[in-house]
Amino acid sequence: MKENSSATQRWRTSFSRVLPQVRYEHLLAGVMGGVTSTLVLHPLDLLKIRLAVNDGQLKSRPQYRGIVNAVSTILKEEGIRGFYRGVAPNCWGAGTSWGLYFLFYNSIKSWMLEGSNDKQLGPGRHMMAAAESGLLTLVITNPITMVKTRLCLQYADHHMHVPDTRRYSGMLDAFHKVYKYEGVTGLYKGFLPGMFNVSHGALQFMIYEEMKKAYVNHFNIPVHTKLGTVEYLTFAALSKLLSASVTYPYQLARARLQDQHRDYKGLKEVVMRTWRYEGFRGFYKGVTAYFLHVTPNICIVFLMYEKLAPSPDRRF
Repeated sequence: MKENSSATQRWRTSFSRVLPQVRYEHLLAGVMGGVTSTLVLHPLDLLKIRLAVNDGQLKSRPQYRGIVNAVSTILKEEGIRGFYRGVAPNCWGAGTSWGLYFLFYNSIKSWMLEGSNDKQLGPGRHMMAAAESGLLTLVITNPITMVKTRLCLQYADHHMHVPDTRRYSGMLDAFHKVYKYEGVTGLYKGFLPGMFNVSHGALQFMIYEEMKKAYVNHFNIPVHTKLGTVEYLTFAALSKLLSASVTYPYQLARARLQDQHRDYKGLKEVVMRTWRYEGFRGFYKGVTAYFLHVTPNICIVFLMYEKLAPSPDRRF
């Protein structure tokens, strides 16, 4: 009984140290960064998704020969509005995802640091905090990502050879039809590769945090000092490029599983069919558009977050 009482007391003490660090400002900063970057860069996200599912096996939809051809085809067949298909759920998804991610991430870090502002985490614990945050965020936001992907893959009418149950007039109609005809499992298509993709966020945040830590230690700067814009942009871009080059195939598999024009039985079939018909290069289709989208995207998100988020020693 004494051991249980002691453990409970330690937990309460740790919780009391963490609670003051759980601030809504982290949530708001993440939301603002996510929404801003999405509004600016959504057309590149749409290009990335369409090129990722462009496996050459479905003749009823446009076969893009690259980024330039995709841009000209969309502009010709769908107009400027075509580049903004799915922008509403993308804004909701990005804002919610980044807001929750930063809230969870900073809360978990505070718990690991027992509420201290003077300690530093190592790379392993940074990865653990980021992975846990990513998994929690994925559970909440996968349905929004699913709907965004479906709307981004609505082509011009003469390419839409799908039943009315998979034609959507907007975000709410997509949510309604997916839930009605495919159930909860339909909203969570792509969840498994999404779980694998949590490793991408964990790796990226670990690299980002370690770069910041090495920088402040090298120049003997206090741990929580706000850095300059150039430093934040450099660390954000490098961490994204390094992590994304390793984990991009998860992104491709997730997009293909969520594609309303195809009915894959699961992740295994996506991997096998991609390998069989497209080879190793197939797993990196759309990677150029992906980098063009995510590099400025992460720079905007991280810069806005770092500038707007409160310093640990500030109280609101």
